[in-house]
Parts: sequence; structure tokens; C-alpha cells
Amino acid sequence: MDRKRKPINARPLAGFSLLEVMAAMSILLIVSGTVVSAMLQMTKVEGSVTNQTEMHSSVRNATELLAQEVGQAGRVAVPQPITLAGNVLAPAGAAAPATVAVSSATSLFVGEKIVVDTGGNRETVTLTAVNPGANTITAAFNLAHATTVPVLVAGSFVSGIVPPSFASGSTATKLKLYGDINGDGILRYVEYTCDAATGNFYRNVVPLTAGAKPPLDPSMILINNILPNPGGTPCFSYQEKVVQNSPINAVVNVGITLTVQTQYPDPQSHQFVKESKALLNVAPRNIFYGWQMGNAGLTDHMQPMPLSVLALL
Repeated sequence: MDRKRKPINARPLAGFSLLEVMAAMSILLIVSGTVVSAMLQMTKVEGSVTNQTEMHSSVRNATELLAQEVGQAGRVAVPQPITLAGNVLAPAGAAAPATVAVSSATSLFVGEKIVVDTGGNRETVTLTAVNPGANTITAAFNLAHATTVPVLVAGSFVSGIVPPSFASGSTATKLKLYGDINGDGILRYVEYTCDAATGNFYRNVVPLTAGAKPPLDPSMILINNILPNPGGTPCFSYQEKVVQNSPINAVVNVGITLTVQTQYPDPQSHQFVKESKALLNVAPRNIFYGWQMGNAGLTDHMQPMPLSVLALL
């Protein structure tokens, strides 16, 4: 009868020794620590990038809006084409005031220069009265005009950016401008306020027909982490030029400097990150055009400041 033989080299099964377990755990702890440290560092980097991105985004959005509205300042327009809705009879002698109906009197104002009719009957008149409710205008006409002839507005407001030399005009911390800012034919007044004391940068906008501007409130804040500019540089600076035959200078360039800081301390340095954004020469093209036309003697292209603007300053 055969007997089973045990292998000569057979050994009893055994687990890991204590030394092996401790070595494995040490390696695992080292690897885990490295991974956790890397993840924490990545979290800090991500927080730093997010913090600075928000800061860059806020100041970029504000300066882009500023550049756009400064460029539009001084633009004169109406929401839709206007025509006469009644006849204008030729005066017997010198130009005589006449009140006539128009298809729309929206955005027209007293003192505005409008162009009536075309060809040989074309003339520029100055409005002495406007009734938006009744859609009528009053002006001294030299010529006769038929119903449905076009009524055009031309030129620009040379005071579209209210110059610092004007009473209650723009300042180093307040930029005051008006015109067809949105390109929709509605005349609006816009006031930017750079308040480093509270850290807020405001934009207050109302139609010229508002009569008064509302007080500043949180809904008007564009940036809430404004700082004083280095070296005392003003938030707004202006280049004024004299306009012939006009009591108001034209602002032909605007400098804008804003300094901001991050909303939260940087996760890595534990310090607030600061940034200054400067737009040194933002040209209000409509105002520059009016300044050129005025100095060329084409005063019909210089629109006066509407009386309603004075109440908003």
C-alpha cells in the first residue's frame, strides 16, 4: 500500500510580520500625505486664481462700460424718424414763430436745432417750445413746409461730458455725461462716482426727462472693492478745449484710473492682491466732432445743453 509523502521543502503558511506591516503603513502614510498636500496646494492655487479672476473681471467690465459710454457721450438722436404732421405757412416778412404738429416729439427739447425739409426748402430752426404729450413743436420758420416732410436732428452736444470748468461739472471722483448713450434715441444722463472711502464705484443713470436723479444705493454699485489710486492719481481726468461761439468748453479726452483689490485675502500669501487699471485717452467722438464743427464756424452742428441736464447735475 502506497503512502503519500510530504514535500521535503513544505513550510507552514504564515501572515505578514509586524515589521512588514509597519513598513507598509509608513509608505502608505507618506504617499497619502503627499497626495493630500498636493490637493491642498491645488485648492489654494484654485482659490487664488478665482479670487484674482473675479477682481480682474469686475474692473474690466466697469472700464469697458465706461469706455463705451464716454464714446457715446454727446450723441444727439431721436427714437424714430420724425416728420411734420401739419403744414407750415411761409411768413409774410421775417421769420415768425409757428407751432406745428410732428409725428413724435420724444427726445426733442427747447433750444435744440433741427433741420426741416429737404432741397431748396431745407432750413435749420431752433425749438422754442416742445410738447411731447401733444407732439407739437414751436420755432421761427423762414420757409413754408408741407405735411410729412422730414425733421432731422444733427450735430452733437459739445458739453456731452460736463466739463470741470462748468458749474457743478465733472470732478476727479465724479464723471457726468449725457446723450444717446444706448443708441436707442433716448437721451440719458449718467453719473459715475468713484468713492474710495466706502470702496464703492457707482453708476447712476436716468432719462433727461427724470427731473432729478435718485440717491446712490447698492443697486448702482459696479465695483465694491475700490481703493485710492497710487500717488493720488484721480479716478477721472479731463482734457478741455475751447469751442468758438460756445460758452462751454469741450472735453475731448477722458483719463480713467481705477485701483481695486481682491474680495478676500489670497489663500497662499494671506494678503489682498491689488490692481490698477488705467485708460488714459478715451475719446468722446461725438463731442470731438462738435468741437471741430464749432471751430469751423458750423454752429448748427453744436447743440446746447438741455435745461433738464442742469437739474440733474
